[in-house]
Amino acid sequence: MKQSVPVTLVLMGALLGGGCATKKYVRNTVAPVSGKLDQVAQQTNQQGQTLDQTKQGLDQTKQQQQKDEADLSATNERAMTADNKAGQAMQRADQANQRADQLGHDLGDLRGQVANLDDYKQVGATTVLFKFGSDKLTTEGKQQLDQMVSSQNQYKRYFIAVEGFTDRTGSTEYNEALSRRRADAVEAYLVAEHNVPVYRIHIIGLGKLKPVDDARTRAARAKNRRVEVTLYSADQGAMAMNNGSGAVNGQSSATQGVGGNNAGSATNGPQR
Repeated sequence: MKQSVPVTLVLMGALLGGGCATKKYVRNTVAPVSGKLDQVAQQTNQQGQTLDQTKQGLDQTKQQQQKDEADLSATNERAMTADNKAGQAMQRADQANQRADQLGHDLGDLRGQVANLDDYKQVGATTVLFKFGSDKLTTEGKQQLDQMVSSQNQYKRYFIAVEGFTDRTGSTEYNEALSRRRADAVEAYLVAEHNVPVYRIHIIGLGKLKPVDDARTRAARAKNRRVEVTLYSADQGAMAMNNGSGAVNGQSSATQGVGGNNAGSATNGPQR
């Protein structure tokens, strides 16, 4: 019994010594691996941070690109709008030039009829007023035309100038068209009701040009909504020549009046 105690103690000492040696071995083996794992983890964290920073940079770059694209789109849209406005302005300018040319041409035609015929003198005139925005002849306007034509029925060589006007309300295009329609209405009435040949009537629509009253009152606008009708004749000059040469005879009594059966003779009208 006493001999077994030392053996037991020796065995326990051996076991304890072996256990310490095993732990030391484990520590020596595991420690380097753990350090490497820590390094790998640290590198992974650093790479993760780098990736996050790269992603943020890419997001910022994408946002800037989207902003640049939006700015470019807005710039292109403004440029296209400017181009459209410029094109529209040029188109309006061209239309204005065309209207001016047409008015100048019409005025030139009308003036040319008188300028090359100095013996044609004004022998009658009337002004027909129109309601706002209307191109319809009123009863009073028809009576004025009737009176002018009937009071000058002794003329054979004649022509009638019809000039349409408007007030300043509305656009230039609208007023030019309205003034022309008013002049057309007077011409149609003279042709239909008094048998005046169409070629003896010269019409023009001048829109809001040449106002008779520049005031901006209702009365002034009413005065400007008008058609001026002027009768020109060369019969007085012909009669003077005939009287001077003693050539007046009974044939002069056969002269037809304005709107008469022989009033449409092309040889007696103003030369074009």
